[in-house]
Amino acid sequence: MHAPPSKTQSRGAFGSRLGFILAAAGSAIGLGNIWRFPYTAGENGGGAFVLLYLVFVIGLGLPVLLAELSLGRASKSNPVGAFKRFFPKTLWPYVGGLGVLTGFGILAFYVVVAGWSLSYLGRAFTGTFDGAITAEESGVLFTSIISNPTETVALAGVFLVLTAVVVRAGVGGGIELASKILMPVFFVLLLVLAGRSLTLPGADEGVAFLFGTDFSKLTGQGVMSALGQALFSLSLGMGAMITYGSYLPDKENLPIAGAAVAFFDTAIALLGGLIIFPALFSQGVAPDEGPGLVFVVLPTIFHSLPMGNLFAIAFYGLLSIAALTSTISLMEVVVAYFVDERGWNRNKSVLVIVPATLMLAVPSSLSQGGMDFFTDFIGGKGFLDTQDILFGNISLSVGALLISIFVGWKWGAKEALQEMDNFSLGGVWSILIRFAAPIAVGAVLVTFVVGLFGE
Repeated sequence: MHAPPSKTQSRGAFGSRLGFILAAAGSAIGLGNIWRFPYTAGENGGGAFVLLYLVFVIGLGLPVLLAELSLGRASKSNPVGAFKRFFPKTLWPYVGGLGVLTGFGILAFYVVVAGWSLSYLGRAFTGTFDGAITAEESGVLFTSIISNPTETVALAGVFLVLTAVVVRAGVGGGIELASKILMPVFFVLLLVLAGRSLTLPGADEGVAFLFGTDFSKLTGQGVMSALGQALFSLSLGMGAMITYGSYLPDKENLPIAGAAVAFFDTAIALLGGLIIFPALFSQGVAPDEGPGLVFVVLPTIFHSLPMGNLFAIAFYGLLSIAALTSTISLMEVVVAYFVDERGWNRNKSVLVIVPATLMLAVPSSLSQGGMDFFTDFIGGKGFLDTQDILFGNISLSVGALLISIFVGWKWGAKEALQEMDNFSLGGVWSILIRFAAPIAVGAVLVTFVVGLFGE
């Protein structure tokens, strides 16, 4: 059933199920959970969106996650090597290549946004949010930060270096060790912030908004947003879970480990909502403020909260940790490719990837106001937004779609189930991965493409 290549021992492996779950959950738990999920839910009516999101995570996200993990562990290889191991003289390894390219492309703009979190964390420590800040002042502050090329490029570089230090140390001594330190800190901050937010006056309105179901406010676009959030909040379609699955020991129960990752990812998204919505409603702020929610809206209410500056420090510290655990997995996808396919050691791989990523991150940084050429790059969209659309939306969707088809039909659901020790819900999983997942991911992909050319 398991036939790992002889090079497995040199690749490294997770030392325990807990180490894998924390690392994989850290990959899945990123800015999308703390930043994107709350504002997307806010724009789509709250509870109805959340309910659909939960259904999609269980019915579609988890099956694709298990497919990627099973492919990774069966092949004991990076995304390219995983496809090449079973069908070497076909075009399927290019799907793995797309995953590596997607991971690299996302990493290059993700570190820029992660740098914004570091910038706000630093300002929280210096007391920037102690006094009252109007919405206009907060907007000016955000614009001044993201349009400052020196600061944004430098902080993106800092984030890359932090990521590289962890990845260079290997799977057990780097990724697993860092996850065992960062994730508990993350969970503590999350619970403390949620607890504090829930004790604010008027917090019950925020809770009611998050969990109250009003389907009249949910549009077709909202349904697709819930589906897309469920699929891609789990780091699917970019090879991360194939790579992490390749480091999962054969003795570990793959369905249980995968379900734990999906559970933690979903729980974090909900706790993120329990931090943000009660805080917003306690200050009478609208919950549908869009992407600027955590960088523009929240700074205007920190001063109104008891010990608001501590709240700000903890919140932006939370964002920074969430971003770091994601950038670690993104870089690891690319490193694993060079280690497995090119025979490079980790040190050489990291030393090549960091400057290459920074070179692509610079235009993303400049696209926020630092240089007109990158601000209006393609069709009125900036370089960072273009990267997000190409890699974070379209490329990710194509990858998830092809992986679902490959595992369900080409490699075969039966082979994948052997890797999952033929668990009891295997029949249901087979139907979902062969039929429901390709249709759902295909629908998301069509939505992205139509939206791209329809604007």
